[in-house]
Amino acid sequence: MTLSTGVEAPDFTLKTKTPEGLEEVTLSQFRGLNSVVLLFFPFSFTGVCTEETCSVRDDLSSYEELDAKVFGISVDSPFSQEAFSGKEGLNFPLLSDFNKSVSRDYGVLYEDFIGFEGVSKRSAFVVSKEGTISLAWSSDDPKQLPDFSAIKDALQQ
Repeated sequence: MTLSTGVEAPDFTLKTKTPEGLEEVTLSQFRGLNSVVLLFFPFSFTGVCTEETCSVRDDLSSYEELDAKVFGISVDSPFSQEAFSGKEGLNFPLLSDFNKSVSRDYGVLYEDFIGFEGVSKRSAFVVSKEGTISLAWSSDDPKQLPDFSAIKDALQQ
């Protein structure tokens, strides 16, 4: 079951791959400093996931103006995510939930997705500076993009 608004966001530490190597990102490191947008997506290099991440790439300044950090999360390896990020010129980190624990903790893990076990549902969460979820959205339809206006509205609250 997807987490709901008003609850404390489960903390996590996930890896991202940069040209310098593997780095860890911990959600709680932003507490008191920035709101955080978590965008879960099924797979790198797929059409709708590319559309979503490139949309955020092209509008990242809007999130920065709202004092928010944006992270994409999928169960892809950090190495695959680095290749995807480089190909698309993404300007925000992609975090690897390779072990599927964060997708499970947030209630957005498909048990079966077109024959693949354990894939992240397309989902969006806004985590306030205080660490609570101020927007929670998830879709069973992987072709449905999040409402980016609603995400920005939640960041302004």
